[in-house]
Amino acid sequence: MDILSVIGLVLAFCAVVGGAVLRGAGIMALISIEAFIIVGVGTCAAICVQTPLTVMRHALSILPWVMKPPQLDPESLIKKMVEWSNVARKQGLLGLEPQLEREQDDFVRKALQLVVDGGEPDSIRSVMEVELNTREHADTLGAKVFEGMGIYSPTLGIIGAVLGLISVMQNLADPSKLGQGIASAFTATIYGVSFANLFFLPISAKLKVAIQAQTQVREMTIEGMISIAQGENPRSIEAKLQGYLH
Repeated sequence: MDILSVIGLVLAFCAVVGGAVLRGAGIMALISIEAFIIVGVGTCAAICVQTPLTVMRHALSILPWVMKPPQLDPESLIKKMVEWSNVARKQGLLGLEPQLEREQDDFVRKALQLVVDGGEPDSIRSVMEVELNTREHADTLGAKVFEGMGIYSPTLGIIGAVLGLISVMQNLADPSKLGQGIASAFTATIYGVSFANLFFLPISAKLKVAIQAQTQVREMTIEGMISIAQGENPRSIEAKLQGYLH
């Protein structure tokens, strides 16, 4: 569990609700079903028009990374690749074949399979970089779904405010409804700006951080596997890969 994400969500809620109470508006001033429908449903509608179904599914599948990012352990991976290097130097590349069944990560397993199959270093790099770029591109598109929601949300908030003001203008003959009507109109703006800046845009940024971390580990994996295929000294491999930890 990412404790900073939890703290951030709690502070975001406290900031909006606490600010409303301290300014004398009260919590009830923030509750508006009409504004929520305009901003929430409208934002979802806009992003659905923009996003292909496959990208939307992937975006929802990586959303949990905000609270629970993928578990990465580059130090253990380095030790593992150094061990594989020792095995390859003593038993040859085919000596790594038993490791394939034990490897859980499919990216690492694919790279190791190419090494065991005796692939040329340039060929291994080419294949794995395509795999790396494809995964990174798909994950980034997923993160951009929430970035798009952060862009549309404030605009929908303005639309909600304008619709509320239209309703107010239609009731100018009744001054008792003006104050409440104007306040309700601007609630949509609060929803739009708050959703964008406290949820959607931070979610997108957090996902991009997780994606970059995975990409860095995968780049390290490619370098390690190519070094094994080239028969480099295990100590040299370890020294090279340690640079990815800083």
